Amino acid sequence: MKYRKSGSWLFLAWAVSVVATLGSLYLSEVLHYVPCSLCWYQRIFMYPLVLLLGIATARSSSVIIPYVLPLAIIGAGFSAYHILLQNLPKDSGLASACGAVSCAEDYLNWFGFITIPMLALVAFIIIIIALLQVHKLEKRSGY
Repeated sequence: MKYRKSGSWLFLAWAVSVVATLGSLYLSEVLHYVPCSLCWYQRIFMYPLVLLLGIATARSSSVIIPYVLPLAIIGAGFSAYHILLQNLPKDSGLASACGAVSCAEDYLNWFGFITIPMLALVAFIIIIIALLQVHKLEKRSGY
C-alpha cells in the first residue's frame, strides 16, 4: 500500500513538471511572450524533470530522486530570485542587465501577485514536496 502511495506522489511530481513545461511553451510559442534570462534558467531546471520523472514514474522507481531533487531546488531558487527582482522598484536598475527582456517585466499578473515566476516557484515547491514524500515513504517501507 505504501508503494502505491509513493507512486502517486511520483506521478504528481511528473504531472506538475509537464503542466509547467506546457504552460511555459504556451506563453512563449502561442502568446509570443519573450522569456527573460531568468525565465530561461527556470526552464533549464524544469524541462529535464519532465523526461526524468516520466521515466521514473513509468518504471515506478524512486532511484532518480537524489538526482532530480537538486534540479527542483535550484530552479525554485531562480524563481524566488526572479520574484524578488519583480517586486523591487522598477527604477532600481538591478534587472536592467538581465538581457534583451527585463526580468522585472510582468507579462502576467493576476490578483496583483500571481506572476510567471510565482507559478514556476509553486510548481517547483510541489515537485520538491512530492519527491520528499516519495523518499519518506520509500524509507519507511524499506525500499
